[in-house]
Amino acid sequence: MTAFADATEADVRAAFDEQDYVAGDDVVTTALLALRLGKPLLVEGAPGAGKTELAKTLARGFGTDLVRLQCYEGLSAENALYEWNYTKQLLAVEGEDASVDGNGDHSVFDEEFLLERPLLRALADADDGENPPVLLIDEVDRADEAFEALLLEVLSDFQISVPELGTVSAERPPIVVLTSNRTRALSDALKRRCLYLHVEPPSFERELEIVERKSALDTDVAAEVCGVVQALRERALRKRPGVAETLDWADALAALGSETLDATTVERTLGCLLKDATDVEEIDADAIESALADARAETRTA
Repeated sequence: MTAFADATEADVRAAFDEQDYVAGDDVVTTALLALRLGKPLLVEGAPGAGKTELAKTLARGFGTDLVRLQCYEGLSAENALYEWNYTKQLLAVEGEDASVDGNGDHSVFDEEFLLERPLLRALADADDGENPPVLLIDEVDRADEAFEALLLEVLSDFQISVPELGTVSAERPPIVVLTSNRTRALSDALKRRCLYLHVEPPSFERELEIVERKSALDTDVAAEVCGVVQALRERALRKRPGVAETLDWADALAALGSETLDATTVERTLGCLLKDATDVEEIDADAIESALADARAETRTA
């Protein structure tokens, strides 16, 4: 297995191809630089554009673990770094198997009672195996600014201090991928520490290649699916469908055994593609017919 530090452009492309991740030259080059330089990679873009899948693909493609931290409003240091197993500590003290003050052979402030959360786990496991893990910090824009400040400290030194045990650091830092849907602006300090990649919705040709690789749809139907999605993205929707929704829709149509795409089929399966009630109401019969016409025109010119 190729080490991250020795990776070449061909290695990254091969990893993407093996996982059926369709990537442009900008994605391949930026991912390669993140591996070679060991710098965090910040990936921004619309939901469903493949940001999270990029991190998963790197982990699978290079045969290493993925450690995921899902961010949300109110995310605390304990949930991201570590916490003590208080129940287990209490039972140990009551059973006189361990002490709180360190007297005796066994303390409750020992690794046995430590619960590793994603950030600590990524550092603790970084020196195992040929490659360190890929640390995915997903939707970092959902966390608050206080957590972002904590993250800056971890990403600067790649070490975490556990007062009762000492400092946990990694000789080989994990490969860090941060994703953001841009629900709020991230600090300049965080951006300075990262390589940056903005993921745009794919072109018709690239989305068709993705659907052909990842679904069982006939090529002609897959082309019409991608054409309809491209047409809907041009409309003023609350939540425009991403690649993830396109694949959901393609899988649904394949499960139904659809050999053609007509207005009735689109209307009945629209909930696989659009995930907002207002958007579903917006797409009436005329809009569906218009999207199908655009899709067939796109297919003829592709």
